[in-house]
Amino acid sequence: MKILFFSFPPGLRRAAAGILLLAALVAGGGWLWYAHRFAVWRAMAIYSVPTRERVVALTFDLSWGHNTPGPVLEVLKDYGLRVTFFLSGPWVKIHPEIARRIAADGHEIGSHGYRHVNLSRLSPEAIRLEIMKAHRNILEVTGRAPRLLRTPNGDYDQKVVRVAEELGYRVIMWDTDSLDWKNPGVERIVSRVLKKAHPGDIILMHASDTCKQTAQALPLVIEGLQRQGYRIVTVSELLALQEAPRPAPLRRDQEQKGWRERPLPDA
Repeated sequence: MKILFFSFPPGLRRAAAGILLLAALVAGGGWLWYAHRFAVWRAMAIYSVPTRERVVALTFDLSWGHNTPGPVLEVLKDYGLRVTFFLSGPWVKIHPEIARRIAADGHEIGSHGYRHVNLSRLSPEAIRLEIMKAHRNILEVTGRAPRLLRTPNGDYDQKVVRVAEELGYRVIMWDTDSLDWKNPGVERIVSRVLKKAHPGDIILMHASDTCKQTAQALPLVIEGLQRQGYRIVTVSELLALQEAPRPAPLRRDQEQKGWRERPLPDA
């Protein structure tokens, strides 16, 4: 049922959704509607988790440089926090000592892909190769097999998500972008995060050298979130709070065809 549903073109998919809902209402079979919603969740990237608990996941993308990661790791260590780092495949090979320190400090490691390209423009096979190359590099350097993927540039469509899921990955986006990558000033970074954070939020920050204000803003972000009553966790810890994360809205241009592949091994 799930595979057939996502093979429909956009127009037919919307019509099929309406028919499923109508059938569920008429027949009293509410399970059809819930099955449909679960299928939608499984085919979309995750931006946040619906929860009433005041908890957020703090995440860092890292694909370039060696100056910013150290100070960021020191701040996290000072506050006793474990967060999620999304590392690019080439970067871990260039800076294996930093990647290993991230793992040794107890942080969760996800993949930020291999080349910094928009995966939605690639074929399913090319997407698979990009994910696999990054996976192998990260596993070889850190000893960790990542299961979370943040795509380069945050770009994806349903084709990308389906390939990633067949490889054993969950695609993770964010609800709150700190905009630290724009270097807008420490005060603006802190203010933006504290204003937009909400229960179940996934917060995007960066530890690449292009982000020159992140390490300075980070203590203020942490302290501000804690004053608001938030507990800071990894993405996997956040996902464990709810089995059905909130999906992103569907786009007309999203690819509907799926892709099958065996999950990558853990070692």
